[in-house]
Amino acid sequence: MDFAPDDTQIEIAALAAKVLSDFGGPHAGGGPGDPPKRAVEDGSWRALASAGLLALALPPELDGDGLGVAEVAQVLTEVGRAAAPVPAYAALALGVLPIESLGTPAQRAQFLPPVAAGEGLLTAALHEPSAPLAAEPAATTRAADGKWLVTGVKTAVPYAAEATRILTPVTTAHGSAVYLVDPHAEGVTLIATPTSAGTPEYTVRLDEVAVGEADLLFDRGAVAALHRFALAGALALGDGLLAGALALTVKHVGERTQFGRPLAAFQAVAGQIADVYVAARTVHLAVTSAVWRLASGLDADAELDIAAYWFASRAPEALATCHHLHGGIGVDETYPLHRYSSAVKDLGRTLGGAAHRLGRLGERVAG
Repeated sequence: MDFAPDDTQIEIAALAAKVLSDFGGPHAGGGPGDPPKRAVEDGSWRALASAGLLALALPPELDGDGLGVAEVAQVLTEVGRAAAPVPAYAALALGVLPIESLGTPAQRAQFLPPVAAGEGLLTAALHEPSAPLAAEPAATTRAADGKWLVTGVKTAVPYAAEATRILTPVTTAHGSAVYLVDPHAEGVTLIATPTSAGTPEYTVRLDEVAVGEADLLFDRGAVAALHRFALAGALALGDGLLAGALALTVKHVGERTQFGRPLAAFQAVAGQIADVYVAARTVHLAVTSAVWRLASGLDADAELDIAAYWFASRAPEALATCHHLHGGIGVDETYPLHRYSSAVKDLGRTLGGAAHRLGRLGERVAG
């Protein structure tokens, strides 16, 4: 197996990095007291769309490039490396990839082009109370007057109010399914919930929300496929976050002097930054392996679970070390490192936390 990115993936990563750098990259605003760069959100999202980076997974008949999860992962990694406050994870990993893979031609034509143009959003409701990435959703459907009525509670749904549709896993009489739910339909209640990074997130209450056959993703394994795309996207984003935080910290300890020497010249500092490097490289290898298998059409479930555990367990510790090495400015929320640590906290919660991921691995080993 060869995990090296091909020429197309290298070009995609370079283009994404340039676009995001032009709109306030990972080291923008690099000192305490600088205001947060909230303008990055609108400008960089439109720029990513203009560069064609949101259309990579669209089929050629919809003016896309016909690429897949490996190429989208390159974009998400660069978004993480820049800690850019854009809805790339929700739109691409939770929306574009599953609809392109599982949706009907009509669904693709309706929902994918607006995302590619930077004018529409998609998201998914993966979590339920006390059940991250619920494999057997408590949300249910029942038939009524030629429609299906969806009832349940979904938590931690990113960009729910801004989305055109929410991909919503439910349990049916014949197993499980994923419906495309309009967040503004009758019976939908959106409750804003706080996040560490300040990005929009909601609890979504569904009270007999009417959906039809046109809103169903026609695939018996749609819930499992949605979870795979969600994990791969989250891990690619997390890989970039950890790499970006490491780069920012290396820059700081290389430039900041104490007793006439750069901080990096002190053995204790060198040892701690080496620990962060090892964590970042370990996560990168695990994520690269998982995404490669998924993109190659191989069974990637075990690799995704392994990578999710490594990120959930190691990334928070690595970010804590980065804050420590920054000293006082490391706790300033206007300093760029805050963007990385906040996003890592939210992403770790999205994955269910280290204990949950370790439990999943234990279940896998047990049988």
